[in-house]
Amino acid sequence: MPMTEDAAVAWGIIGPGAIARQFASALSESGAGRLAAIATRDPNKPGLAEAFPGARIIDGYAAILADPEVEAIYIATPHTYHAEWAVRAAEAGKHVLCEKPLAVSAAEAAAMTNAARQAGTFLGEAFMYRLHPLTARIVDLVRSGALGEVRLIKASAGINAPNSGPDDRLFANDAAGGAILDTGCYPVSAARLIAGAASGLAFLEPVAVHGAGHLGDTGVDEWSAAVLRFPGDILAEVSASLSLTQDNALRIFGTRGWMSVASPWRCTESGPADIVIHRPDGTTETEAIDEPRHLYSFEIEAATAAIREGRCEFSPPGPTWDDTIGNMKALDQWRADIGLVYGFERDKRSRLGSARRGLASPANPMPRRMLPGLPREVSVVALGGANFTSFPQAAEVCDAYFERGGNVLDSAWLYGNGLCDELLGAWMAARGIREEIVLVGKGANAPLTYPDVIARQLTESLDRLQTDHVDIYFMHRDNPEIPVGEFVDALDHEVEAGRIRSYGGSNWTRERMDAAIAYAERNHKRPPGALSNNFSLAEMVNPVWNGTLAASDDAWKSWLAERQIPDFAWSSQARGFFTDRAGPDKLDDPELVNGWYSDMNFARRARAIELGERLGKSPLHVALAYCLHQAFPVVPLIGPLSLAELEDSLEALDITLTADDLRWLEQGDEAAGTIEDGPG
Repeated sequence: MPMTEDAAVAWGIIGPGAIARQFASALSESGAGRLAAIATRDPNKPGLAEAFPGARIIDGYAAILADPEVEAIYIATPHTYHAEWAVRAAEAGKHVLCEKPLAVSAAEAAAMTNAARQAGTFLGEAFMYRLHPLTARIVDLVRSGALGEVRLIKASAGINAPNSGPDDRLFANDAAGGAILDTGCYPVSAARLIAGAASGLAFLEPVAVHGAGHLGDTGVDEWSAAVLRFPGDILAEVSASLSLTQDNALRIFGTRGWMSVASPWRCTESGPADIVIHRPDGTTETEAIDEPRHLYSFEIEAATAAIREGRCEFSPPGPTWDDTIGNMKALDQWRADIGLVYGFERDKRSRLGSARRGLASPANPMPRRMLPGLPREVSVVALGGANFTSFPQAAEVCDAYFERGGNVLDSAWLYGNGLCDELLGAWMAARGIREEIVLVGKGANAPLTYPDVIARQLTESLDRLQTDHVDIYFMHRDNPEIPVGEFVDALDHEVEAGRIRSYGGSNWTRERMDAAIAYAERNHKRPPGALSNNFSLAEMVNPVWNGTLAASDDAWKSWLAERQIPDFAWSSQARGFFTDRAGPDKLDDPELVNGWYSDMNFARRARAIELGERLGKSPLHVALAYCLHQAFPVVPLIGPLSLAELEDSLEALDITLTADDLRWLEQGDEAAGTIEDGPG
């Protein structure tokens, strides 16, 4: 039922177009909210007052965010503006209901949800069909087994719109036009919803997305299709179009029959909608859903309820944040498969950060310290880019890391076949901050672990990174069959040439490091000044990858303490061992089991859990703090894929550990009475 007037939320609208008018109409009918104001860049445009009766007309989007009367913002702009204004609205303390698709990419969507999480404000994707009773009934029937086991989902959404010229956002590449984002978001969302319902979940992520499409003269997809494969071999065929009339239908095929829904997206907007189940014997069962309320009223009521209850996101069947980001990831893959790239994605300077602004100075920056051979202080935590897959993702995470005071970026010639180098280089160039960054590069991985490979791979990395030097260069592996002096000679040559400032070995033994240092000193060469081996509270049982080495045992710690050589530690949090993914009875991840499962490590994990509970932190935070408080410099490499993951990791900076605390975590034979929860 509609909410009472005393619970009404005061809404403001950004982007007063056709969809905004529908929202305003639903708002007036629902009783769950009231329209306080609209923001426009053209307040003198004829018809605004008539289209939005009773609403104040505000000049400019920024002004409505400062309006004290407005509690929540409905964003109805073209989707290239969604991320910017959703983030800025959250920062202004405003709740947000944003038109679908929530963003242009999954990375932008993650930045938007992170902004809302930090602000404690509501953010919801306005997929009006998801909260309609018709959709709820479809989900109920699937969950009840009315179709037996679901095998195949077919969903289509399309329009046949004329291209009205260069200002037509639907066909404009720079406006993120095209069928996939504008209409394809519906069938992908529905397929994930139905596959989830068939599996007893709110939604299900596809394990594979394969797309094909036609790119028109303006560089966007005019019609496109994709096949999604879900766990359990549930398949979905989805299609979208801008210049092709489709039936806009949803069909679900199971072992006991199939279901057809003729109006899955507009629901009962034009009258009762039929759900028809077709049985194998040719009989049909029809259920008519007659819902006269405005199509948009259900999302308004659900958003209002969430806001009044202090929730930051929709509850299912509304799209939760994870659901929305998952949908964007599938759309990202569909776009990638057909080669649809927007102009602003090529021109990386034009779309930096979801809020489209300069970098902010950190209010409480993470600590830094000087390391040998480097011209500037190094932040205590380094950011690894090995798993970045797109510039928007890299830019969002790198921006946030830099704004927290981080300045160490870790890359390698091998990562992503050069993509990591390219993304970090593009970000540094776009932000113009190369000289503020301590850049870590790596090369000469197996099987190409030879002295003459170093110069060639370094040249390729420098080109990709758009710089003339890296600050620290690691040989990614060692080759004991090569005399260590040959590697020292090759690396010292690059130091002399100014292409590296300092160097070291990654996955090198103590003996080879000692030999390299001794050779350099005898021959007046620059000695290796850093190590990059695994270091963690959980000691690596077996190599995670061939040829990898840990420096976590007592012998290594004594050597590091004596030499005071910094270890840029990979897998410092043991690749998930300190999360719920691990446990003596959890054996489904062979890499985790093979690499980290031991009685000693499980005892340490239990103590990290105990300490985390005392401090209000997770065992993952404790594991990272363990690295930060050694008697020798350890610079943990973290690899967050989103802002939420970054911020979660950096909570370890709040923990201070003493030498006694470290011994207790390792051995359990001393009390951790001196542990503090304070600045690191």
